[in-house]
Amino acid sequence: MMNETVVMIGAGRVATHLAQALRERAGLRLVQVYSRTEEHARALAERSGDAVWTTSAEAVRTDADVYVFSLSDDALAGVARRVPANDGLWLHTAGSVPMNVFRGRARRYGVLYPLQTFSRDRSVDFRRVPCFVEGCTAEVTDEVRTLAKRLSDEVHELSSVDRAYLHLAAVFACNFTNHMYALADGIVRARGIDGSVLRPLIDETAAKIHRLTPREAQTGPALRNDRAVLNRQAAMIIDPDVKRLYEEISRGIYAERLKS
Repeated sequence: MMNETVVMIGAGRVATHLAQALRERAGLRLVQVYSRTEEHARALAERSGDAVWTTSAEAVRTDADVYVFSLSDDALAGVARRVPANDGLWLHTAGSVPMNVFRGRARRYGVLYPLQTFSRDRSVDFRRVPCFVEGCTAEVTDEVRTLAKRLSDEVHELSSVDRAYLHLAAVFACNFTNHMYALADGIVRARGIDGSVLRPLIDETAAKIHRLTPREAQTGPALRNDRAVLNRQAAMIIDPDVKRLYEEISRGIYAERLKS
């Protein structure tokens, strides 16, 4: 079945990018946006043309083909209980929430999880975003897969359990890595050095893992267990939390080397 209309439940970063992809790549018409924040609901609805918006989950219309719940993990179950039951295909986009959060609320439900980091003012080519799908039945799984293939060139079926582990891996690969960028930027800026000088190093570090495994790409004093350098650098760090982080990661890098 080629679904035609979609309601977005949520209006954050993921919802904004996914709504655009659903319109432009999948050809769906966005008919309504729900967000508890009026400003966000209105902005996404206006961006999408003739969609209406609401801040009441109970006011979500019941005649759309697809309902995409793109909310925080904590909010998802509560909002799903408040949205009126209907015959549409209910999907959520969360990495760590089981598909069965919709059980008892919808007859047809599943997951469409895009594995990517999204920012409001940065465009993303959805064709290159791996999408992971799951459905409550084989038929629904086929429906979700068909929709996902209209968005992305890389679509995989994945269970809720395995998706949770994938999300955990993504936290390490993306969120924790970005935190390291922030710490590195703070260190150089505190010495009056422009943080942009780190960008070529960051770019090359990321580029290497397209042809090397992360273990093969690892370099630095921790890999060599160079105690003189490690002790000297640890002594330079004033913040005790950052110092502990430096020491723990250094130990972890060397421990990984010993496994190989």
